[in-house]
Amino acid sequence: MIVEKSLFPNQTALSPEPVVRLENSFQNPYDNFVATARTCYSSKVITSQDVAKDEKAQERRDAIAESIYKAGHHTTLQHATFQFVLEKVSRQFIWSFLHSHPYYNSEQVSQRYVEVKPDRFLIPPLDEDAKEIYLATIQLQMQAYHELMKLVAPTLQNEFKRIFPVRKLEEKRWQSSLKKKEQEVARYVLPVATHAHLYHTVSAITLLRYHRLCEQWDTPLETKIVVQKMMEEVLKVDPQFSKVMEDPLPLEGTPEYEVFTQFHQNQNRLGDSDFIREFDERLEGRRSKLIDYKRFGEEALAQSVRTVLGVTRGKLSDTDAIACVMDPAKNQLFGEALNLGSLNKLTRTLVHPHFTFQKKLSHTADSQDQRHRMTPGSRPILAGHFLPGKPDYVLPIVIEKTPQALEYFQKIMEKVWVAIEKLMDKGVSEEFALYLLPNAFPIRFEESGDLLSFHHKWTSRLCYNAQEEIWASCKDELLQAREICPRIGEWMGPPCFLRNRASTKPICPEGDRFCGIAVWRLPLEKYKRII
Repeated sequence: MIVEKSLFPNQTALSPEPVVRLENSFQNPYDNFVATARTCYSSKVITSQDVAKDEKAQERRDAIAESIYKAGHHTTLQHATFQFVLEKVSRQFIWSFLHSHPYYNSEQVSQRYVEVKPDRFLIPPLDEDAKEIYLATIQLQMQAYHELMKLVAPTLQNEFKRIFPVRKLEEKRWQSSLKKKEQEVARYVLPVATHAHLYHTVSAITLLRYHRLCEQWDTPLETKIVVQKMMEEVLKVDPQFSKVMEDPLPLEGTPEYEVFTQFHQNQNRLGDSDFIREFDERLEGRRSKLIDYKRFGEEALAQSVRTVLGVTRGKLSDTDAIACVMDPAKNQLFGEALNLGSLNKLTRTLVHPHFTFQKKLSHTADSQDQRHRMTPGSRPILAGHFLPGKPDYVLPIVIEKTPQALEYFQKIMEKVWVAIEKLMDKGVSEEFALYLLPNAFPIRFEESGDLLSFHHKWTSRLCYNAQEEIWASCKDELLQAREICPRIGEWMGPPCFLRNRASTKPICPEGDRFCGIAVWRLPLEKYKRII
């Protein structure tokens, strides 16, 4: 049902209150929405001014808007875009909602490169006893963050000296580089309640979808507050949009609600240890396991290359056809910084092979993995994966190789789990209690995509400057893809590998950020790194 609205009532129950500001927007977005629709059936371009020039035109505009909205003809709503500045929003909300779909653009403060301040976290509505437990645990995690930076510093310095023996660690630029590495590792202990600020840009149709589905796991209260503030900002510049807004679906009306509560109602909607064990056993020690793929992926790719070129199999074999598109020496688009594959006729043939992986990444690593929006995943309801009494986390390799840091980290995790359970024992909902989960908490999920999308992802994330965990998962994936598609896999690697093959200079595009290792000379099986 299409409903008319004015501004929303204030429902803020979070501290500090999330900040939402409309930074940039389309001019006359509602009028433009209808103008683009009318242009499809007109001998001339219809303008925003045309559809609002008088009362009769406005009546026709509103009738068309309602009609095409109800019919689902929504491409016209993709033209108008809105750029928001969001501040004081949690990492949990960003992971669970803002970045869980393909149709957005974000530029977000990095925990890898910016030190987290001790007062930057969300506080949900809690009574005084629960709030005391919550704040004490946050303080513990923030203190642990700084302590871990100190504990892992010697390991990072030793590895840095091994890779760069002639660099002087006392130089400011190398001190800065090491500090960022310390932050990258230590952030695993931080709670997902930690704040972030970002630019977030969406189209009008995406914003309307946000509003319709803002009440869903894992952060229904925070999501509803932020989305309502976004809609309020848009209605300030164009109140007409209230005419095509639908009421939010209640959490109980979402497809997963009834099934999830059916299976988890006797466990306070918490996790199942049998599921966790079954999932992890299936991974067989990998971070990412290939569980499905197109059986004739190489053959389909080769034939599509021949089709594009109009060449018979007798003139271009499968192996040569695959090399024609995959070998950077032949397809030098792979040596360029721009990702041009989807715009090029030959390179678009990579959409035909397809892969599905079962994965286990930390919350912080998956927050980067999900930014590869063309390899989408089905992320879980986190309450269904939390096991009381069983701290569950993914460790960065630097902590694993630093015994004192490892022991300290494990003790902090035990205390965090105790705190979360205390909150739940006091009747705090899993929505609020799980804001204390650390960045290290595992996200178990499945992810699929075509070769074109995975090629871009594997290229960018196999760079030794990529975050270590997502780098390792991409290595897992490419090794397995090469086993079943060797004629495809042999031509893939990090940017330096492709640029070297394409004779693009410099081989490493990172400049001062060069990792110090001639990775382009190494076989994939020999890729190994600590920092």
